[in-house]
Amino acid sequence: MVAVPDLSRMRNDYTAGRLGESDLAATWVEQFDRWFADAVAAELPEPNAVVVATADADGAPDARIVLMKGYDEYGIVFATSYASAKGAQLAVNPRAALVFPWHALQRQVRVTGRVEKVGVAASDALWDPRPRGAQLAAAASVQSTVVDSRDELVERVRRLDEQTPGEKVPRPATWGGYRVVPETVEFWQGGADRLHDRIRFVRDDAEGGGWIVQRLAP
Repeated sequence: MVAVPDLSRMRNDYTAGRLGESDLAATWVEQFDRWFADAVAAELPEPNAVVVATADADGAPDARIVLMKGYDEYGIVFATSYASAKGAQLAVNPRAALVFPWHALQRQVRVTGRVEKVGVAASDALWDPRPRGAQLAAAASVQSTVVDSRDELVERVRRLDEQTPGEKVPRPATWGGYRVVPETVEFWQGGADRLHDRIRFVRDDAEGGGWIVQRLAP
């Protein structure tokens, strides 16, 4: 086994900043916009990468990293195959948890909420900008299914490429966007001596869809 450091002592002290109530934007999406802009400006690798956690009908959890493809006051959007494992899980349990892990900024954003499919036009708008190679790969394979070899996948892509020379690759009906409609959004800023700042926006349906702002113990 390769020698590794003592994991019980492997940690960094967080001194990059603080997050106080007076620093917050008026809404969760405005605060997210600020922090996402900071992540982009810091040239973090793939700042739109997000962990998406789902669960099946039995409650067995699953998680993977995808790319956020949009956000607004209504929620956070990503795209995938509806026939994938996460698509099957969301079909029976349409809820998800997200984590944006911006380690270099000593920040993370956590989101929980229900999940809905976006419309056909919105899915087309997510599909059309994809590079042709990515379109071919998505259209030629059924995500999460077992295959005999990589060569099999390469051959499927090659055949589809030959069938659509110079043409737009049609978006498969099984591929499209999901929107996570937030019920909670937590902004986490690492703090010295593990005294982290955690501020959470919680949807308050009793107030007509308003939001409550809470500070959480670290």
